[in-house]
Amino acid sequence: MSDLKKKKILIVQGSSRSDGNTNKVVQFLRNEIEADLLDLNTKNIGPFDYEFKNQDDDFLPIIKDIADSYDLIVFATPVYWYSMSGLMKNFFDRISDCLKIEKPTGRKLRGKSMALLICGSEAAETPGFDIPFKLSAEYLGMNYRGYVHTWVDEEISDDVKQRVKEFADKLVA
Repeated sequence: MSDLKKKKILIVQGSSRSDGNTNKVVQFLRNEIEADLLDLNTKNIGPFDYEFKNQDDDFLPIIKDIADSYDLIVFATPVYWYSMSGLMKNFFDRISDCLKIEKPTGRKLRGKSMALLICGSEAAETPGFDIPFKLSAEYLGMNYRGYVHTWVDEEISDDVKQRVKEFADKLVA
């Protein structure tokens, strides 16, 4: 990649444990690529509501910063009940604010890239896990760059390390 236009990357971690297995893989990825980290577990982001009562929480300043500052957003989530975490789901639901009351920010997401890091408890993938991310990217006019499925059994295996390295190479290409 050219030093003239280096992609600014943000990893949005949506795990109920800031220092859990998902974070282990996120930190490994951050050793492979230069990326900032946003830990949703440390933020106050309320659920979406049709009356937009949560305007004083952390979401709008965060999404405005993302839209203004980053080219690529990597969403990192554990597998909770065969789906993304509740923290991540709240974050995605709140993107609706950018379609209704914060349209200029929503428009800034167009053309940006999105990718997904999944951390499960086993090597077997959850079928269709990435579909909400892929379809959300499409709906928002973002480029979906794919996903990597990972798992941690106390330590990151060599297989997972290799997967993450290949994913990192794809992200910065």
